[in-house]
Amino acid sequence: MSDANEGKASGAPQTGALNPGDDAPPGTPGTGENVCPQCQGSGKLSGAECPNCGGSGIVIEGIAGG
Repeated sequence: MSDANEGKASGAPQTGALNPGDDAPPGTPGTGENVCPQCQGSGKLSGAECPNCGGSGIVIEGIAGG
């Protein structure tokens, strides 16, 4: 039986293309998902895919710490 997480490092950022609105790849420490500020989470602008979030409705942003 195969484990879905086999061969994946725990806490490692996922690889893949970033959208213009992303600060970092998903899973990067110190970041989190936020609603896309351009499409307000709908994934669409003027009936087309939002270019900022790539149609997902979310962007990856740095989390303020202190």
